[in-house]
Amino acid sequence: MEARIQLFYKTIREAEAVAKAVSPENVAVPRGLFIKTARRGSRVFTQIFCETRLKTFTATIDDLLSAVSVAEKSLSAVKGY
Repeated sequence: MEARIQLFYKTIREAEAVAKAVSPENVAVPRGLFIKTARRGSRVFTQIFCETRLKTFTATIDDLLSAVSVAEKSLSAVKGY
């Protein structure tokens, strides 16, 4: 299974903050799961490859989107919106 998620932001700085927030280093993932997040301009791209169960795949996507939501809310709070 594979998912490609693309997020768009108003600024490169916002995209960088979100990409860093959802890409912690040195995090072990289960065998058969690969996650890569990168920023290109004001976009954040995440690729997820899962060779295991559908439950693992959907939980990974859910975790990613939850982390994105927290990062975006934090950005809004810092900006005072």
